[in-house]
Amino acid sequence: MPTEQSDALTNTPYLTIEELSSAVKKTIEGRFEFVRVRGEVSQLRVPASGHVYFALKDEKNTLSSVIWRGSAALLSVQPEEGLDVICSGKMTTFGGQSRYQLIVSDVEIAGEGALLKQLEARRRKLADEGLFDVARKRPLPAFPKSIGVVTSPTGAVIRDILHRLSERFGVRVLVWGVNVQGSGSAEQIAAAIEGFNKLPETGEVARPDLLIVARGGGSIEDLWSFNEEIVVRAAAASAIPLISAVGHETDTTLIDYASDLRAPTPTAAAELATPVAADIKAGLTDKQARLERAAGRQIEAAQQNLRGLQRGLLHPRELIARHQQSVDIAASSLHNGLLRRMEGAATRLANLAERLGSPSQRLAQVSERLLVCGNQLDNLIARQFDIQTQKLAQAGRLLEANSYQRVLERGFALVTYTSGAAIKRSAEAPKGAEVVIQFVDAARHASLDGGETPPKAPKKDSSKKPRKTDPSPDQNELF
Repeated sequence: MPTEQSDALTNTPYLTIEELSSAVKKTIEGRFEFVRVRGEVSQLRVPASGHVYFALKDEKNTLSSVIWRGSAALLSVQPEEGLDVICSGKMTTFGGQSRYQLIVSDVEIAGEGALLKQLEARRRKLADEGLFDVARKRPLPAFPKSIGVVTSPTGAVIRDILHRLSERFGVRVLVWGVNVQGSGSAEQIAAAIEGFNKLPETGEVARPDLLIVARGGGSIEDLWSFNEEIVVRAAAASAIPLISAVGHETDTTLIDYASDLRAPTPTAAAELATPVAADIKAGLTDKQARLERAAGRQIEAAQQNLRGLQRGLLHPRELIARHQQSVDIAASSLHNGLLRRMEGAATRLANLAERLGSPSQRLAQVSERLLVCGNQLDNLIARQFDIQTQKLAQAGRLLEANSYQRVLERGFALVTYTSGAAIKRSAEAPKGAEVVIQFVDAARHASLDGGETPPKAPKKDSSKKPRKTDPSPDQNELF
């Protein structure tokens, strides 16, 4: 048997998921229509849609949060990872994932300590990049022709700057009005600095020689725009020297580190930017007086020197007489000098004459040397004649030993054409050729194959020696 309790549960009407989700959504949004939640930013991400998603967490809990793209662009404080913030908005649910989340409409830094922590972290980051190096700072122009001022166009700051500049030195002032706090103020300040730098050097609105970025005093939150990276980077990149004058003397912002000079107040910035006209006039008057006194002293000293020189000048007649005396002394010295030169030359000539000796003595010496050389030459010629004679005899013996006459004496004969060309082989001579036969004692003419019986060879008389004839010019052909 079912109990009464089970009957009651069974008869209770059910809800769909959509109905339950809608009921939860209405309950949460009605109960928490506006809340302010403090926590640490974590899991920060910004997708291409431009919405900002992150989680607020404490020691134990986590709250999903979202900033729609339109709201994110208007925030004065952008969430950063690890930043302690207070987020204002409303709670809602997301039925697709059965979770609730905070729709953030505003972000605040949770206390001055968190702001200072964020400020110090940003200062270290920019300092590591070299944006605060002293070597990057440039000197200010001594007499700027125009000054650009970036500040709020309304308020006491711009009036104080203009009033102080008018009192000190005549200079043209260009004011670029911006919001100095609140959403979008940092972008406006950076754009103003960049805009002044982009102006042409000449023209109706020319680039100023100096920039002043100024704001009155306030809390750290009020001055936070001058701590934003976009402002600091614009100040560091400025080609125009820049003076920062933000807050009072005790206030310090990051733009003060990046600027070329920090002024304690906006009024002090105007004083640092321009000299005092009265001081310049007084200085010029003092310098003019000193210059006139110095010139007077120089003129007086020159006059005294001239008078002294006049007293030291001689009369022309006395000056001529002194020069004449100098000429006389020089002429006397010249005469004595010539005599001494002549005496010295005579002495040197006598010494040279003694060293030269008499011509007859030199002639005898030369004759004696010539005789010795002649004897040596005769001996040398005789030796050379003997040597050449021996060489000639030796060559004659060698020639005689190799002469073709020796061959003819052994019964040979030399057959040549009438032109003198030797015939070595029978085939070389045609029939009936006229030839010359050279015997040891004489030469005979003959015709080859003439049909005559050759005469008998005479008996050789060994007692008679053959007469030598001149060797034929073609004797080498025999060998």
